Amino acid sequence: MLVPPPLSLYVHIPWCVQKCPYCDFNSHALKTELPELDYIDALIDDLETDLMTYQLVNGQRPLHSIFIGGGTPSLISPTEIGRLLTAIETRIPFSDTIEITMEANPGTVEAGRFEGYRHAGVNRISIGIQSFQDDKLQRLGRIHGSQEAIKAIELAKSAELNSFNTDLMHGLPDQSIADAISDLKQAIALDPPHLSWYQLTIEPNTLYYSKPPTLPDDDDLWDIFEQGHALLTAAGYQQYEISGYSKVGKQCQHNLNYWRFGDYLGIGCGAHGKISFDNGRIIRTVKVKHPRGYLHADKPYLSEQISVADSERPFEFFMNRFRLLEACPKQDFIDRTGLPLTTIEANIDWAIEQKYLQDNGDHWQITEHGKLFLNDLLAAFVEDDD
Repeated sequence: MLVPPPLSLYVHIPWCVQKCPYCDFNSHALKTELPELDYIDALIDDLETDLMTYQLVNGQRPLHSIFIGGGTPSLISPTEIGRLLTAIETRIPFSDTIEITMEANPGTVEAGRFEGYRHAGVNRISIGIQSFQDDKLQRLGRIHGSQEAIKAIELAKSAELNSFNTDLMHGLPDQSIADAISDLKQAIALDPPHLSWYQLTIEPNTLYYSKPPTLPDDDDLWDIFEQGHALLTAAGYQQYEISGYSKVGKQCQHNLNYWRFGDYLGIGCGAHGKISFDNGRIIRTVKVKHPRGYLHADKPYLSEQISVADSERPFEFFMNRFRLLEACPKQDFIDRTGLPLTTIEANIDWAIEQKYLQDNGDHWQITEHGKLFLNDLLAAFVEDDD
């Protein structure tokens, strides 16, 4: 029987100062005055509509985490972020240990703003550093410099937040192994509780896709990862998911809920949601993507609602779960998909034979070999149309 998992909330702020050439997120360069009052009003109305539509207003499922992403959410003032968080808590209860994260870019951070966000209710900041080298930042289209990046991390450390994250990229245009490791050493020296360290990939519908830059080759990328992973481990960071490293107890709880196939409401332009119900249904939602359409009073916020069929659930579950390096309880599969283990028995047996998985009684554990062949492992759970 399907057991509804913890519930989170994703809030999307679609504007940024300028669009980065590698970015494929739903973000729009701000060309006029920021309509923050109207947009916060719309977000509150969007949430209220979801809570009524999906009957989540009885208080039985408090919010486990909130993540305010974008775009550049730190373009929104602390006052309006506070108004939004107050409105959310008025409509759906917060768990006692709720994690509330907001993304911020160093180029939009003013002295004291982190403190203002903390007073508004934000207890975790994710700072989009990407690199500490000015030439690389310029190539990436970032509007901040290396000194602003360092200052932003120092401000986060002094703001008495529960935690903060530093976002760092490697595999950048014309980046050497030494450049990438230098960036990582700088980040480690600043001692953030959490560090997201991920490889730049070229995505469709980006400037880099139409005009590809020269990126490090596969051998260099592997050397960067091996050396970087060793540095992070020696500095006391634990890799708990593919690109996530944290000090003990500082994992991003919102992301953990995603990867554990938890539920989340999505409000704001283009925001995605996933909701499970006692009757066994699982749905995915997508909101209207463009700000003009989203803010139009005569249009609904919902763009698309999709039911997740039983046949699709094994792949969706493992696509998320195997991103994590922790063992996967077998009971989680039953509770979060509503399916019996017999549904995937043959698939699991094959994965164990291939040495992609280990069966540890009540748990499955992805192996080091399985991490290297993750796409092959996940393909075993794709529905066979034949």
